[in-house]
Amino acid sequence: MLLEIKDIHVHYGKIAAIKGISLQVEDGEIVSLIGANGAGKTTTLKTISGLRPLTSGQVLFNGADISKMPGHKRVIAGIGQSPEGRGVFPGMTVQENLLMGAYTRKDALDADLAEVYELFPRLAERKNQFGGTMSGGEQQMIAIGRALMTKPKVLLLDEPSMGLAPMLIAQIFEIIKEINKRGTTVLLVEQNAQQALKLSHRAYVLETGRVVKSAPGPELLDDPQVRAAYLGGH
Repeated sequence: MLLEIKDIHVHYGKIAAIKGISLQVEDGEIVSLIGANGAGKTTTLKTISGLRPLTSGQVLFNGADISKMPGHKRVIAGIGQSPEGRGVFPGMTVQENLLMGAYTRKDALDADLAEVYELFPRLAERKNQFGGTMSGGEQQMIAIGRALMTKPKVLLLDEPSMGLAPMLIAQIFEIIKEINKRGTTVLLVEQNAQQALKLSHRAYVLETGRVVKSAPGPELLDDPQVRAAYLGGH
């Protein structure tokens, strides 16, 4: 098992944001977390990447308990995150933004940078442009590319389609599929439940800090309750 979280509880002050979530991600999978705003999806990702401390429970990566490991060491271990809101450095060029993803690495970066530019030709064309002048879709590409520069075993993607035009959304999901095909495991948090479930080997439905359903993506796409709640269907 590549990534496993066991019965995690997370609080913001006295408020319980996560109330006993357990989930598993196998090597090579795309796994999605879907649910309404406030369900605990982003908090789950932040807990896995070490940005949010646990109240109780465990985070296991490659069989080792990393619950108390600092965030930067989790990056070195192989957990890369593309955050909600992208977090692009506006006053740095596209290439400088991408290289920030590799700040923990001591090995050669050229091949990985070339691969990011191959996935995102738009970024190659604009590598000397400042991040802050790029469109929302381009900034999303920078955020994903920067996370890939950490050489992750598992890539945590938080709302990669948020605020993008439909054509760009389709493109981002194709790129996620390609990243996975090239050997990176993906844990995806996504408001666009339909696209996420189509793409996913498995998915978890979160409601108010708990997992309420878990099944293969296509199965959840056909689930009447999931359709009614998240896909606008009945």
